[in-house]
Amino acid sequence: MEQPQDHRNREPHPASQRDAPSADLVVARPEGLYCPAGDFYIDPWRPVERAVITHAHSDHARFGHRRYLATRAGANVLLSRLPGIALRTLDYGEPLAIGATRVSLHPAGHVLGSAQVRIEHAGEVWVASGDYKLEADPTCAPFEPVRCDTFITESTFGLPIYRWDPPQSVFDSIDSWWRHNASEGRASVLFCYSFGKAQRVLASVDAGIGPIFCHGAVEPLNRAYRDAGVCLPPVGLVAGIPSKDKAVFKQALIVAPPSAQNSAWLKRFGTYSDAFASGWMRLRGARRRRGVDRGFVLSDHADWPGLQSAIRATGAARVIVTHGSVEPMVRWLGEQGLQAGAFDTQYGDDTVEADAAGADEAPAASVPGVTGAGGATDATRASDELSADNRP
Repeated sequence: MEQPQDHRNREPHPASQRDAPSADLVVARPEGLYCPAGDFYIDPWRPVERAVITHAHSDHARFGHRRYLATRAGANVLLSRLPGIALRTLDYGEPLAIGATRVSLHPAGHVLGSAQVRIEHAGEVWVASGDYKLEADPTCAPFEPVRCDTFITESTFGLPIYRWDPPQSVFDSIDSWWRHNASEGRASVLFCYSFGKAQRVLASVDAGIGPIFCHGAVEPLNRAYRDAGVCLPPVGLVAGIPSKDKAVFKQALIVAPPSAQNSAWLKRFGTYSDAFASGWMRLRGARRRRGVDRGFVLSDHADWPGLQSAIRATGAARVIVTHGSVEPMVRWLGEQGLQAGAFDTQYGDDTVEADAAGADEAPAASVPGVTGAGGATDATRASDELSADNRP
């Protein structure tokens, strides 16, 4: 059996050393991003024979494919969301021959098990990023720069307005809000995406402030994280608390998906303060539309400086943007002297997670976010708010 080798930082071959000029290693098809040399798709949105999955968010991982390939680290989550699929897993950095290509998966830092897909063929290297962030996160492996000729990148927050504060300062703010509410006998309800964001919050807040409860849509993901070895504090299930004991919520932090907002599910908490944790909270308009008491700017996607840093670290001469603020990113890339383009995809922000979550306890509610290749409701509004916020 072939032994795994580390190809992460190997320089791509100069064109003169390649076997021959080759066609693009990845192209856009109606089914998704396709690698002709390997005959596989990356995060396809229509049913295909072979799908390489970067992570288990539902805009990237869908039912209907015959065979799936993903990271071993993300297997528990993926199988919890797509039970019964034919799944093969790889460790990070482990190479696999698929058709005429050599494929390996490398940490993306987005959520548990998230990966960049490295494809090598005829001396040429392409990397498809999936979704990623560069900030430290105790619940997943950190982003790993992978040298390549062509880098396929997301651009969810690809505008200069998006610059994240250090994560610990955000969690300190969440703790302060929770502590203040608890001192006044008021529940603290924090809305965030059920997969990834919720577990990152749970792993990072001060569990000594009070009890922590989760919505029924969050707990199955918590179990998958724990099964993967991620340390999370003890949490209770909101549905497991009888009405006579609801006073326990007065000092509690309650983590719920966005779909639970404005639902009857919230009535059980009595007096409460609510907040939303998302990168979109960077926009005043998004905070206002969400209608919560507090907005915490916390994202599992790279901010504007993070996108720039990640792209530079690849050494790629060509960059293709898939979703988010596509046009501004392509323009910036061109200004840096890079060959830039875009793929039309059906990826978006994790707003689909908000629609999918909460079906067992709360009715769905619409959530602002990104749709399609570059159609982002909040990202578009960001352009309108640049003049009102601090432009770098």
